[in-house]
Order: sequence, then C-alpha cells, then structure tokens
Amino acid sequence: MHHIFGITPWQFTALAFAALLVGFSKTAVSGANTVSLAIFAAILPARASVGVLLPILICGDVLAVLTYRRHAHWPTLWRLFPAVAVGVVVGTVFLGLADDGAVRTSIGAILLLMAAVTVWRRRAAQTPEAESEPTRAARVKAGSYGVLGGFTTMVANAGGPVMSMYLLSAGFRKLGFLGTSAWFFLIVNSAKVPFSAGLGLIDGHSLLLDAALAVFVVPGALIGRAAVHRINQRLFERLVIAATVVGGLQLLLR
Repeated sequence: MHHIFGITPWQFTALAFAALLVGFSKTAVSGANTVSLAIFAAILPARASVGVLLPILICGDVLAVLTYRRHAHWPTLWRLFPAVAVGVVVGTVFLGLADDGAVRTSIGAILLLMAAVTVWRRRAAQTPEAESEPTRAARVKAGSYGVLGGFTTMVANAGGPVMSMYLLSAGFRKLGFLGTSAWFFLIVNSAKVPFSAGLGLIDGHSLLLDAALAVFVVPGALIGRAAVHRINQRLFERLVIAATVVGGLQLLLR
C-alpha cells in the first residue's frame, strides 16, 4: 500500500477515517466532508488529493441518493445546473494553470469564505425565504451560487458548503436538504470525472488508492443514516459551519 503516493500506514488510517467521514457527511452532516477534504490535502499533494477524493465522494453520493432519493426538489436543481456547468469549466482551466500551493491556498480561502457567508446569512435572515423571493432575485442567486459551486467543486471538491448555503438560505429542512444535495452531487461529481482525468488528476495510481478507501465510505453512510434523525436542526447547521472553518484554516496555515 505504502508505495502509492508514499503513504505510511498511519496516513492510510487518517485517509480511511476521512473516507468514513465522507459517508457520514453524505447521509447526515453535509459540511463534515470539508474535514475529509482537509485531511486528504494534508496527506497527499493538493492537486492529487482532488483526484483521489472524487471517486470516494461519488461512492458517498450513490449511497446518499439510495437513502434520500424521494426527498429531492428538482426545480431547484434545474435552476442551478447551467451556472454550475460554467463554474466547472472555469475551475478546470484554473486547475490546468495552478500549482500545488495555489490550489491548496484557494481551497482554504474558499472554505473560510463559505463559512463566513453562512454565518452572515443566518444573522441577517432568521426566517427562511423559501419561494417568496421575486424570480429575478432568485435567478441571480441561483446563478451566483451555481457558478461558485461549480468552481469550488471542480478545484477543491468543496462545492458542499456552497450548496449548503444555497439550500439553507432557500429554507430547506433536513430531509429535503439531504435529498436535493444527494442528487446534485451525484450528477455534478460524475460529470467532473472526464475533466479530472483529462487534467491527469485521476489515473491508475489514484484509482488503486480509491479502491482501498471506498470500503470505508459504507459504514460512515450507515452511521449517518442512523444519526440523522437524532440531530437537531440548529445543531446540524452549526456543525456544518464549524467543520468548514476547521477545514479551511488547516489548509491556509500549512
């Protein structure tokens, strides 16, 4: 095992824990996988970590869709996809040009920005603004979150916080939030595979490591599924924010 990316058994254990967290985040606390992202970026080269994490996230997405598929809100998804596609293309160009340090710094900055926006939004609007917004404002919001979500998911696999902000601000409760997120990320992450392979981020080496780590996603998803109904909504949102801040700081301070 250790010859792939020169990983020690201790580092493999940390990556396995991160994979378990991916499963948990996909079925319970959405922002928790920003912690996984930080662990992957701490152990592997930043660019390589993006490619290794992607197939693991897709495993988690499949489990989340199987669990929450009935709860998705499709009109919200269709409103987001065109802008997300633009963000993914911009992110691909950035990854093609940026070195490891730039990728890591941008990942950290993106995560902290996301956390700040969430806290600010929650202070500003204690009441959810579900579908009462005028359509123009709703379209602009979907567009800006979509482009940012596409960019952050391509560059850092960190679209989770952006989508969390968008869905929380649109007044989604836990199950609608999880179902809509599940379908969103299954579709978007699958679409990113050819881009990542084209950039050389996914190859035989990275897939070998994925094969070893994917096993750990399943218990994480099962734990999340068991825990989700016990997690209070406010606590749920606070955990998402806290996890994002920890992940972002860890990357910026390296």
